[in-house]
Amino acid sequence: MKLKAPKDMIFLVVDDIDNMRRSVKAMLKLVHFGKEFYEAANGRDAWKLLQDENIVIDFIICDYNMPYMSGTELLGLIRATKKWRDIPFLMVTAEANMDIVAEAAEHDVDAYMTKPFVTATLEQKVNELLSQINNPSPFNKLLLQARTLDEKGDLDGAIGAATEAAKTNDRSSKPYRELGRLFGKKGDLKKAQLCFEKAVEINRLDVSSYHALGQIYYRQGKMEMAMENFNRAMEISPRHADRAMNFAKLLIKKNQLPEAEKVMRLVLKTKSNDIDFKEDIADTCNGCGLGELAAKAYREVLKADPERIYLNKKIGMALCTAGDYNEAVKMLEKAADKSADDLELFLALGKAYYAMKQVIRADQWVSKVLRLDPGHKEARAILDKCL
Repeated sequence: MKLKAPKDMIFLVVDDIDNMRRSVKAMLKLVHFGKEFYEAANGRDAWKLLQDENIVIDFIICDYNMPYMSGTELLGLIRATKKWRDIPFLMVTAEANMDIVAEAAEHDVDAYMTKPFVTATLEQKVNELLSQINNPSPFNKLLLQARTLDEKGDLDGAIGAATEAAKTNDRSSKPYRELGRLFGKKGDLKKAQLCFEKAVEINRLDVSSYHALGQIYYRQGKMEMAMENFNRAMEISPRHADRAMNFAKLLIKKNQLPEAEKVMRLVLKTKSNDIDFKEDIADTCNGCGLGELAAKAYREVLKADPERIYLNKKIGMALCTAGDYNEAVKMLEKAADKSADDLELFLALGKAYYAMKQVIRADQWVSKVLRLDPGHKEARAILDKCL
């Protein structure tokens, strides 16, 4: 299906800088591109806009580095959604670093250009991109055929088309990555592994294939090889938060906590504006004994959203894990002011005060636990020590 002419298209311009959005729109209008324009200040707002059934977008021009949701995160969502996956997507970057290019390629970006750019460059990029889509190469036709057959349930046909694509262009890792995915879907992990290995042999920046290999080795119980591949993916594209967290969880299972902490600190830094994700990371840290990092992350979330008063308890519990009882009791007592029956909270206060050798305060809190649950063994044991 042929795309509309540029003059008839509806453009979505996504950038967190107002002047940049206005400049891009002005450039497009100058060359008579665009029947209508929409704007979004970040990927999250753009994704919300795309959910509106009354809005149809024909072309997206999107910045890479934005708060809340980056350009590649938005692209990943778009490529994973049947309705929007074929929309032309032009990525704009301040600089074409290796990890940015690899991350964009992973999500099948159509084209990208670096800032600053002039009207002629934008016009040329849009025209080139539309020409490539309207006149796909035999290679791209075969990959599209493989996708169509896969969606119809014809895995063998899809594998055949992807195999032909690999023969057509032996310098691209994409058909081997697709073959790896198809064989994995079919349950043939051995062939999937071979295909992903071929993909990274061709393209040392094929992040998706390293990640897939990590998953395969993990399922096989080969933890060292799994971590090696997840680590390679991280080295190439450290901004991929979900991949980083999977890697961190593997390290936690191997009891390699210092390494896991380094990874999670990186994720917290790169996802600093996503407070929901940051709270999930803090929960993971708290669950594996990294109390100091958990408390730091919880505090950042609470500062960003003061309504999450339940985090006072989480901060206090994390500080207890870190051994910082003086700060812990301050946070736990804030939480206790809002609760009349939280046994876990009252017990934590009792244990913290006992660790601080303040037995009278410890006695007060564990006695509250015992009033609510007279048979609570741990509270009884602390009370006996206080006597």
